[in-house]
Amino acid sequence: MGTGFTAFHRGGSGPPLVLVHGFVDTWRTWELVLPALERRHDVLAPTLPGHAGGPPLGADASTASVVDAVERAMDAAGFETAHVAGNSLGGYVALHLAARGRACSVVAFAPGGGWRTGEARAKETLAHFTALRAQVRSAAPYADAIMATDEGRRRATRFITVRYEHIPKELLVHQLLGVAACDGAEALVASALREGWDLAAERIECPVRIVWGSEDALLPWPDAAVRYRDELLPHADWVVLDGVGHCPQLDVPLEAAELILGFTE
Repeated sequence: MGTGFTAFHRGGSGPPLVLVHGFVDTWRTWELVLPALERRHDVLAPTLPGHAGGPPLGADASTASVVDAVERAMDAAGFETAHVAGNSLGGYVALHLAARGRACSVVAFAPGGGWRTGEARAKETLAHFTALRAQVRSAAPYADAIMATDEGRRRATRFITVRYEHIPKELLVHQLLGVAACDGAEALVASALREGWDLAAERIECPVRIVWGSEDALLPWPDAAVRYRDELLPHADWVVLDGVGHCPQLDVPLEAAELILGFTE
C-alpha cells in the first residue's frame, strides 16, 4: 500500500463498522484485521484530526472536536449509526460516539481516558507521548534501516505489542513516519490536560465490550482500567488477553477480529 498518509479507508459490505485508531497513529493500525472485518461489514476507518493524513485539527483540540470529526466522516459515508471499534484514544472516542447515540455497539481495546482529573499517571502517560514524538522525529529519516533489523522492529513496537514478527516491515515504517508527522500531538496533549476525561457513561445504551492486554505497556492492566470497571462501565463485557500488549489489532489480529465480529453479531 505504500507509506503515504490518507484521510480514511473504506471497504467491504454489510452493516456499518467504524474503526478509530489511537493517539499519534493512523487508520492503518487496523490493516491486519481488515480482511476479516470487511467480509461481514462495510468498514470505515478514518484518520483523526491532527494526525498524519487526517483533517486539520483547527483551533479547538478538544475531545469533542475529535468526536465531531468522526461524526462528520460517518455522515459523509451515510452512516447514521454504526458498530464502532477503537483502540486507546480511539476507544475513548468510540465511547463518546456511543454516548451521542451514534453507536450500535462498541468494542474498545484499552480505551484511554480512564484517569481521574489531575491523576499523576495521566500526566506521565501524556509526557511519554511528547518524549516519543521527539525521538521519532529524529529517527524518521532512518525508518527503513531501523525496520530492516529484528532489533529495530522490536524496539519500535515495544510499547504497543508483545508479538511483532508478523507485522509487515512496510506497515511499521508507515507507523513510525506517522508518529513523526502527527502535527496535532502537542495541542491534543495540552487540551487533554486542561479538560480532563469526562464521559457521560450514563447515556451509553448500546452493548459495550472492553478488551485489555495483560502486558499493556502504555495503559497497564488493571490499574488503567479501574475507573472504567468500578465507576463508568461496570456492566460492560470485559475481556482480558493474556500476554498481549496495547494494540491487540496488531499483536493478535485474528483474535482481535473475532472479538469485534463476535460482538457485532
